[in-house]
Amino acid sequence: MSQTKPYRVSHLDALEAESVFVMREVMAEFERPVLLFSGGKDSIVMLRLAEKAFAPARIPFPVMHVDTGHNFPEVLEYRDTRVAELGLNLVIASVQEAIDSGLVRELPDGTRNRIQTPVLLAAVEKYRFDALFGGARRDEEKARAKERMFSFRDEFGQWDPKNQRPELWSLYNGRHHPGESIRVFPLSNWTELDVWHYIAKERIALPSIYYAHDREVVERAGMFYAVNEFIVPRDGETVETRRVRYRTVGDASQTAAVLSEADTVDKVIDEVAATRITERGATRGDDKVSEAAMEDRKREGYF
Repeated sequence: MSQTKPYRVSHLDALEAESVFVMREVMAEFERPVLLFSGGKDSIVMLRLAEKAFAPARIPFPVMHVDTGHNFPEVLEYRDTRVAELGLNLVIASVQEAIDSGLVRELPDGTRNRIQTPVLLAAVEKYRFDALFGGARRDEEKARAKERMFSFRDEFGQWDPKNQRPELWSLYNGRHHPGESIRVFPLSNWTELDVWHYIAKERIALPSIYYAHDREVVERAGMFYAVNEFIVPRDGETVETRRVRYRTVGDASQTAAVLSEADTVDKVIDEVAATRITERGATRGDDKVSEAAMEDRKREGYF
């Protein structure tokens, strides 16, 4: 008599099932959800999860990119290609248009990450989005670790870490009044390594910027910034061609690369498994303004 093999669910399968459940729960509770999609690896994984959650139907909500205007060309190309492949409605909330209209002022240092927030909140109000899927993970940064899966935002789009709802037994409370919204983080329980293992398992294509390549960079405050129209070498800085890759993709004026020879998914996984610094800690200059830089931005409405 043959023995039945025990049924086992892998760690990645469990994470995927949880994220899919959360996405379906949002569709059951909310009227106008949207997925924040920048062309970065976390939002790419979220898009794949959305495909699985609602297959064989199309993804039933639009995607939105809060576009600073300071983008890596490889990422924008990927974003547009992926949106076209899936036949999605892409909403672009443009920081440049907000500057031109007077909604926000460009900062003296030329960076735009901080002024994304009013642009995001204006888009939420304009399109009446009541749930926004974001790719934040709890291992990214201390303020991220304070989030729930459903993160309540008041009528001003602001977040109070001390006023969050319990999520016992995977019960998510999406109750909100008109003008209020919920940020939803399906990847909350994932780590950077989980994301890369999932990319390998699902054979998900990524922008080439995530793999090792030669690029002209300048070293600034211990980080390697690509020389481009947004990063101009300062006096005393030397432009070098180094082999680098990007662990995270954001505003090109504030996102640095890391020295790397990892030009395949397997090599990236080995590299990430050995590192002891989070991707934001290693590459995001905007997080080094102060110890509470991320939390301050999140309280203002940042995703």
